Amino acid sequence: MPTRFGLLVPHFGEDADQDLLIEGAQLADRLGFDSLWVRDHLVFHPHGMEGTDRTFIEPFITLTLLAAKTDRIGLGAATIIPFRHPILMAYSVASLSWATRRPFDLGIGSGTFQHEFDVIGQGDLKRPELMREQTLIARRLWTGETVDWHSETYDFTDVDLQPQPLFPVPVWWGGATPASARLAVDFCEGWLPGRITFPTYEARVAKIREMCAEQGKPMIMTGAVPVTSIGDSAQAALDRLNVPGLIKNANAQKFWLKPQGGEFTRIDELDGSILTGTPEDIIRGVRRYQQIGCDLLVFDFRMRFPDWLEQIEMLAGDVLPKVSQDEAVLT
Repeated sequence: MPTRFGLLVPHFGEDADQDLLIEGAQLADRLGFDSLWVRDHLVFHPHGMEGTDRTFIEPFITLTLLAAKTDRIGLGAATIIPFRHPILMAYSVASLSWATRRPFDLGIGSGTFQHEFDVIGQGDLKRPELMREQTLIARRLWTGETVDWHSETYDFTDVDLQPQPLFPVPVWWGGATPASARLAVDFCEGWLPGRITFPTYEARVAKIREMCAEQGKPMIMTGAVPVTSIGDSAQAALDRLNVPGLIKNANAQKFWLKPQGGEFTRIDELDGSILTGTPEDIIRGVRRYQQIGCDLLVFDFRMRFPDWLEQIEMLAGDVLPKVSQDEAVLT
């Protein structure tokens, strides 16, 4: 299966802007990208590497807006976190599918920030189990089944959902940890970490292949969401990144494979979690992802949103034709 290419859209932070969102989505649609992607938060406290502006536009509303302004591009979320009731989550996904008539990829995860769940009284719940239960309920509702459910967390009877999604909803578990890879194999169609270094990604994908074989199931899909910056020179691209913030964030990742010195100190040690440099540098990074077996790459231009349109054009014009041609030759 050829690698699909998506874009994270600017619906958060200081660069969130209706006109930029729409213009970028329309450009991506015209240039042949596969999908547009959003994040999810209830209480948005930005990572240190991405500034301090707490603007955040609800993901399902963002995708509905962009679908109304584009012709055919697919939609995705990476990742929806479990602060919604499962009936509401299923209802939002089905309504999005009905309103947009587009394929939708649902990334799910347990969320990063404890505060988001404390404020709604869910701070003591085990969120991976909560997200798993929500997904199992939603999947049954999406088939048109009338659902009765009785657990410690959710208790309801005689619930159905009309209409169902117009397309199958592939579910991806987000996160870069060994546990996230295991959860993806256990009950998802795909595994979608965000930022992840190549050594860590390679190790996780190898383990996923092993777990799928042990369970006697086909290999699930794998993806990644690298922070991306393209420039006329490697230095020009690097200058637009918050290098200290990225290195600090990398050292906070407990489950990434560390470099030989035990901690990240140089930007090149983050290769894979970021793709930066000239178009030729980005091509090399995408090819490495493809060689490992990546089915979906969502390019994260959050540090280049001020010139997002130019970044999209460079990616579409100078990178994607080369890597797509590579796959065509291999197949």
